[in-house]
Amino acid sequence: FSSSFPNSAFYLQINLRLILVSGKTKEFLFSPNDSAADIAKHVYDNWPMDWEEEQVSSPNILRLIYQGRFLHGNVTLGALKLPFGKTTVMHLVARETLPEPNSQGQRNREKTGESNCCVIL
Repeated sequence: FSSSFPNSAFYLQINLRLILVSGKTKEFLFSPNDSAADIAKHVYDNWPMDWEEEQVSSPNILRLIYQGRFLHGNVTLGALKLPFGKTTVMHLVARETLPEPNSQGQRNREKTGESNCCVIL
């Protein structure tokens, strides 16, 4: 990413320090337009040598956690209002799915709950 920007654009980049569950860290520079999915793909494509033991099979299972919340793939760094020129810390974990507040399972439970209702006359 950094090689495609002129030097003045460096200040418009966001420095992310990513921490693995193992405690290993690595810093990357991103643009405010980069989404969580873009970041996962970039990290996967540029997997650090000293993270070899934690290598994952696909960028699609990499998840970012920021301030205790999973970031969905389409959330951009700009939308999070992260500061330019400062280091922001996020956790990087391998996880197949994200908890969804409106997941299909939740809707099914609600429907089931409604059908278990009975009326006594």
